[in-house]
Amino acid sequence: MRLPIAPEGRVFVAVPLVLAIPALATTGAGGGVLAWIGWALLAGAGFCAFFFRDPERRPPGDAAALLAPADGRVTEAGPADEGEPGTQRVSIFLSIFDVHINRSPAAGEVRAVRYRQGAFRAAFRKDAAERNERNELEMTTERGTIRIRQIAGVVARRIVCRVRAGDRLAPGERFGLIRFGSRTDLLLPAGVTLSVRPGDRVRGGLTVIGRWE
Repeated sequence: MRLPIAPEGRVFVAVPLVLAIPALATTGAGGGVLAWIGWALLAGAGFCAFFFRDPERRPPGDAAALLAPADGRVTEAGPADEGEPGTQRVSIFLSIFDVHINRSPAAGEVRAVRYRQGAFRAAFRKDAAERNERNELEMTTERGTIRIRQIAGVVARRIVCRVRAGDRLAPGERFGLIRFGSRTDLLLPAGVTLSVRPGDRVRGGLTVIGRWE
């Protein structure tokens, strides 16, 4: 049976849990410094299990649809200043309460993976896409090329990407995550009609954020 926790997060759950058990067993639940430490560690393990949760999802069977690459709130949806005429951008801000698994918006082949070091500004800032640590996937689909950016935030210090050039992804398939708060951008060509706007809540691998014309 598959554990509903991302593999990259299991150590964050296991370590405080292992430390909490002897602390609570030695002092009991009645009190004492070790008991408080044990309960704090147990709470930390519980939060990490919640943060790194990895639910199963069944994407809609719509070949023309482009799905949200992450859970969160849409902060931008429209023309992007990317140096390529017609490029559109959908930015999704992930709070610490959102599922942080990144998923493929469509079926396609990973053409390139580009990682760039950077700062750790608040992920919702407009300049975070250019200044922060980020990882970009370029994908070719049957209808066109799309790009997905994993952008680190203030707390996040590691972007996890599980794929490389040449890999194929199915719609809604997991390809990575960002630890502890982040942003995910989807860059689309002019031939896509967006169906979300700033303020909308989306779910990775489920919410349709646009369709090929």
